[in-house]
Amino acid sequence: MDSKTQSIKKLYYSIGEVSKITELKPYVLRYWETEFKELRPSKNKAGNRTYRQKDIDIILRIKDLLYNQKFTIEGARRMLTDPEPVNEEPSESSILENESNAEVLTNIRRELKSILEELNK
Repeated sequence: MDSKTQSIKKLYYSIGEVSKITELKPYVLRYWETEFKELRPSKNKAGNRTYRQKDIDIILRIKDLLYNQKFTIEGARRMLTDPEPVNEEPSESSILENESNAEVLTNIRRELKSILEELNK
């Protein structure tokens, strides 16, 4: 696509134009529409897809997740609906749960050692 065409901002883009902009085949775009609920371009009276800039932005985000960050489709879907959580301090209950788990594991280890000692006698 030449710089003159690229610099022109349009309200709606055809699937062919979006295919060139995103460097993806039209069948990939159509498939992604079935997999990602966020990607729902409207259709004109003739039934042709009409993409807006927000649709192109979503497509580029999906492309980055799948091709660059190597997410699965399911993982990319989750990232779109629920972006990475902000680093939060662990809750008091999760700290207690972890300590309780450590205590249980210590007890199991102790029991296994005693069983091993009995078997070696």
